[in-house]
Amino acid sequence: MKANFKIDEVLQIMTLPTTYIFLSAIMTFILIFLGYTGISLSTALGTKRTNLTLIILGLLSWHVYILLMSKSGLFADLSFPPKFALFLILPAFIFTGVFLFQHRHREWIQAIPCHWLILYQTFRLLIESLFVWSVARGILHPNVTIEGYNFDMIFALSAPVMGWLLWSNRSRWIKLARVWNYLGLLVIASIISLFMTTIYLPEIYGSILPFPVQFVTYPYTLVAGFLMPSAVFIHLLSLVQLHLTNSNS
Repeated sequence: MKANFKIDEVLQIMTLPTTYIFLSAIMTFILIFLGYTGISLSTALGTKRTNLTLIILGLLSWHVYILLMSKSGLFADLSFPPKFALFLILPAFIFTGVFLFQHRHREWIQAIPCHWLILYQTFRLLIESLFVWSVARGILHPNVTIEGYNFDMIFALSAPVMGWLLWSNRSRWIKLARVWNYLGLLVIASIISLFMTTIYLPEIYGSILPFPVQFVTYPYTLVAGFLMPSAVFIHLLSLVQLHLTNSNS
């Protein structure tokens, strides 16, 4: 068989749901790679294998949890309080806080190249592009995308620039990188607020359509359960790393 696989054939296969799954799979692999890089440069061989296994099992278990919770139909009820926030976002944020607090002085954090953590945030360009596609399919409300009040795509465009600056001269741009991380967290907080108000306080935007329930089904729940929390995790990990760098300099 000749290898005549064309781009249009790929696009036909990559339906909207599969693109969310595919992006989540890529980001999961990148997180594993970042963890592997850190532990491989800072721990003994036996500990490396144990820690890497824990990272892989932890990420896979969380993905299974997101799938099972989504398939349960719990999130289809958009009444207050928000079920997807309580059972997806909140646990992910609690884990991030506890994990980074416990590991804040570990050597593996410094072993990861600091510009890699900045460049990780570039994936938000892809999320926002998927959001626009989702609006076109009637799966997502335009209010929470670049067509409305979500400007995350603009912030994500700065990630390659900030990453390059930090790579070229770490000591010179470290303070700016810290401010940039805080700005990224602020942007994410604004997006969460935008989702919440669009769902529960739509009247503040005037006469708008109801929020599509389909977006709180799998695989779209990967955004709230994995992709967005991973961006928060990396922002905070970068801040911990830059703080340690500044303290040791």
